Amino acid sequence: MKCPRCESEKVSLLTKSPVKDAWEVYICDTCTLSWRNTEGPNITDPEKYDKRFKLDATKFKELDQIPPIPKLID
Repeated sequence: MKCPRCESEKVSLLTKSPVKDAWEVYICDTCTLSWRNTEGPNITDPEKYDKRFKLDATKFKELDQIPPIPKLID
C-alpha cells in the first residue's frame, strides 16, 4: 500500500472499527496523512489524489517548521 499524498510505502494500520470489518484507518509513517479504507479513490488512490496536495518526501527537510506557541500571559 502507498500513501496517497507522498507515495511512501511506509504505511501502518492505525485502528480498526469496533464493528468487524466496517472500516480501517491507515497512517503514513512519512508524512502523517491518515485515511479510512472506505473513502473514495480520490483519497485512497495515489494516482487519483489531488495533485495540488501531493508532497515530495525528498523535500521535507526544506520545509518550514511551525513556530512554537508562546507562553500565555497571566
